[in-house]
Amino acid sequence: MSALKRFCFHAIACLATLFSQSETSFAFDLPIHGFAQGNYSADTKEANPDGKNFKWAEERFQLKLDLSPENYEFSIKQDFSHDGVDTVWRGETREAYAGYSAEGFDLRAGRQIFTWGTGDLVFINDVFPKDYEAFFSGRPLEYMKKGVDSLKAGLYAGNISLEAIVIPFFEPNNYPSRKRFHLFDPMASVIDRHTNEPSSTLENTEIALRAYGNSFDYDASLYVYKGFYRSPSFLPDSMSAPAKLTGFYPKMNSYGTSIQGRALDGVLSVEAGYYDSRDDKNGSDPIIPNSEARILLGYQRQMWGDFTASLQYYAEYMLDYSKYKNTLPAGFPKRDRVHTLVTARLTQFMKYQTVRLSLFSFYSPSDEDYFIIPEIKYNLSDSVWIAAGYNIFGGKKETTQFGQFDRDDNLYGQMRYEF
Repeated sequence: MSALKRFCFHAIACLATLFSQSETSFAFDLPIHGFAQGNYSADTKEANPDGKNFKWAEERFQLKLDLSPENYEFSIKQDFSHDGVDTVWRGETREAYAGYSAEGFDLRAGRQIFTWGTGDLVFINDVFPKDYEAFFSGRPLEYMKKGVDSLKAGLYAGNISLEAIVIPFFEPNNYPSRKRFHLFDPMASVIDRHTNEPSSTLENTEIALRAYGNSFDYDASLYVYKGFYRSPSFLPDSMSAPAKLTGFYPKMNSYGTSIQGRALDGVLSVEAGYYDSRDDKNGSDPIIPNSEARILLGYQRQMWGDFTASLQYYAEYMLDYSKYKNTLPAGFPKRDRVHTLVTARLTQFMKYQTVRLSLFSFYSPSDEDYFIIPEIKYNLSDSVWIAAGYNIFGGKKETTQFGQFDRDDNLYGQMRYEF
C-alpha cells in the first residue's frame, strides 16, 4: 500500500469516527457507524493456480448511515477496500435505499440485501445472489450475500404478510476465481470465453413474491420467483473441438414453501421448492440445467447451557434424467439423479459469551465430498473482535462441488473495529 493510499485510508477512518462521535458540533446528530477490518486467508496445501499463496488479503472500511425521519427511512452501507492479492483498491455499495412506511404498508427502493427461507447456508427459496468466493475464502459471513438494485413493497394485515420484489438489473452469483482456486473444468483448454448477462428489459425483469404468516406458533411461507439461474451455462462453438465458450444465464421459475416452529424440544424446519427450467422444458439440452425438485429438513436444539447443535438434510431430484444422460457430452461428469447433502453446526459460547467456538460441516453422501469450517471468535470489547478459522475441502472425485477444491484448504483470520 503506497503512503498516499495509506494516508487516505486512515483519513477517512478518522473523519468517520469524528462524525459518529460528535453530538455537539452539529445542529443534528448524524447516525454514522461502520467498521475498519482486516481479513486474510493463506493457503495450507498448495499455492493458488496463479502462484500466489493467499486466497484473500484485504483491508476494508465501511461507513453506514441510517436516517428515519417520521415515516421515511434512508440507509447506505459503503465499503472501501484494498485487495492485497491483486493490489487494487475498490469501492462497493453494499446497500443504499430509501423507504416509506404507513400502517399496513411499506415501500423501499434501491440496493438491498434479502434473505428468504429457513436454510442455514443451504438455499432453496432464497433466490437472491450469493458470493461463494467470499464464503470459501474465509470472509465474514455477511459477505456471502450480495445486494440487488430493486423495488420492494410489503402489505401487512393481521397474521398475514405479502412481499413483492422487482429486480430490473440482473445480478449473478460470484463464484471462486480460476486464479485463486483449483476449479474442475471439462473445457480447461478453451481460453476464449465471454459471458452475456440478461439485458435490462421489461421482459427480463425479475419478480419475487412471498406470502408469510404465523399460526399455532409456526411460521409458514409461500414463494414464487420468475427470473434466471444465477450461475452461467456455457455454449461451445463446437462440441467436438471447442475454441470458444459463450456464457449465458438460462431462464428459470421457482415455486416453494417453508414452515418452521418449535417441536421435539427444539426448532424444526421444512423447506421445499420446484425449479422450472424455462429454457429446457423437456431436459434434452445438455447445456441448460434440468428442472428439479428440492427439499430441506432442519432441526436445531440447545443441548445444554451455551451449547447448541443443528442438523440439516438436503436433496435435489432431477427431472427428465434419462434425457440428461443421453445428451451429456463426452468428457463431462455425470450427475446423480438425486443429489444429497447433510450439514451439521455445533456452537459453544464461553467466558460470558465473549468467546464462540463453532464447527460447520457439509457432507454429500451422493458426491462423497465435504467442506468443514472450524472457527473461534473472541469479542475483546463491545467494539473489537477477532476470529480465526480453517476451510477444509475434500472428496473422492475432482469433479464434485467440494472435491474440486481439495488443494484449496486455507487458514483465515479476521479483525474488526466497529464504531
